[in-house]
Amino acid sequence: MISGRDEDALRTLAEELSSQGAQVVYVKADVSKEEDVNRLAQKAIDAFGGFDTWINNAAAAVYGHVTDIPIEVARKLFDINYRGVVYGSLAAVRHFKEKDSPGALINVGSVAGNRAFPLQGTYSSSKFAAHSFTDALRMEVEKDQLPVVVPQIHPARVDTPYTDHAASYIDKAPTHDAMMSPPESVAEAILYAAEKPQRDIYVGGQAKMLSLMGTLMPRVTERYMEHSVYPTNYDAYREAESPDMSTLQGKGEELRERGTNKGWTRKGSWMVKMKKHPLLTTCAIAFGVGFLLLWIGMAIFEDPNKKT
Repeated sequence: MISGRDEDALRTLAEELSSQGAQVVYVKADVSKEEDVNRLAQKAIDAFGGFDTWINNAAAAVYGHVTDIPIEVARKLFDINYRGVVYGSLAAVRHFKEKDSPGALINVGSVAGNRAFPLQGTYSSSKFAAHSFTDALRMEVEKDQLPVVVPQIHPARVDTPYTDHAASYIDKAPTHDAMMSPPESVAEAILYAAEKPQRDIYVGGQAKMLSLMGTLMPRVTERYMEHSVYPTNYDAYREAESPDMSTLQGKGEELRERGTNKGWTRKGSWMVKMKKHPLLTTCAIAFGVGFLLLWIGMAIFEDPNKKT
């Protein structure tokens, strides 16, 4: 089951997946509307007899200082990024509870929901809200012993049309002008979370690093981001389009996997690989620490009279 606001794009994707042997049903829906989300859940139940995995992935973005973002734009952003997660989560938990069989509710968050970013303060706020809602819901379903796991995915920069479709209240076009993860890494994390119960999966070392820095060294992190975020989040040589042409306004949903970002894309995410193979990761870290200690020991106890 796939969903979105652009029916032509949905139809094209459904045909592509069907040609590869998948059984696909698409539903045109707007996650900012509770009735659309409930209709989507009911369509999945009617078509397949139910579902065992629900993924809240829809989001819109806006760039600009929080003092420059119109209140009505911020409200619309929250309708999609926060309320869309709430509507989808409630529909999924309700179904899993009625079905009384295990299910996975996967919410795709963001590093910006763990550590606020300048120029994306409004987006960060919506992702912080979705993050706290997910954490609260996880505790409540565990307390009630419901058959639901609630993982959250935390991507950093990903090479998608996210920046191309963002509403911009700065005079330059948003872009990722730094290291990015491929969208396949996020898909890999989602698939693994659906197969194996998880709490959090970080996509990209930046996601984990900035989240930890923000917790352990908040003031240092703020000063670092004040200097690093601005030059890596917009294209100084390209003017921004009108905010009316953004995904926030229902525009720009053409079927495209990659964006027109200026940065470079890695082949994958080591953070996801480490999460999938914890034993190998532990062994590799232990080997590395052991080798380092051996090297230090040899340096300390080396014969000072030895000729070189």
